[in-house]
Amino acid sequence: MPEAFVSGLNDNTRTKTIDLLNARLSDVISLAMAVKQAHWNLKGRGFIGVHELLDEVADRLRESSDMIAERAVILGGIARGTTEVVAEETTMTAYPVEETDLQAHVAALKERFLDVGAKIRAAAEEADDIGDSDVEDLFIEVSRQIDKDAWFIGANAAQA
Repeated sequence: MPEAFVSGLNDNTRTKTIDLLNARLSDVISLAMAVKQAHWNLKGRGFIGVHELLDEVADRLRESSDMIAERAVILGGIARGTTEVVAEETTMTAYPVEETDLQAHVAALKERFLDVGAKIRAAAEEADDIGDSDVEDLFIEVSRQIDKDAWFIGANAAQA
């Protein structure tokens, strides 16, 4: 394992935390790609508002994935975020690539946001259990953003 730049954690805790970070990194990257899939392909009444919103949501998910990946590296690990790793490691249900209906995209995204959000919250609890309050805080921050974006998507589409 590469040397950690900043950490008061023992090696066992760092290793567990890095594994936890990488597991959730795959899910957040997968969710960001699902949002872009919807952004590119959705059609229907209210299209432009949802289309533009999804670009912003994808940007925020990429920011979250950066925080997760950078923390893994700070702790002396490797951020595992290539498409090959994400395809193999994500726990998120595959996104329907043939969908075009705006409301169907909203429903598919809502399902995945709820799933990934729950896994992020569980990761926050696990980080607390293994003694890494910084990573717990990071996951709480990501969870709040995922919940907020899920609400934005649902609220915007409800008016479409």
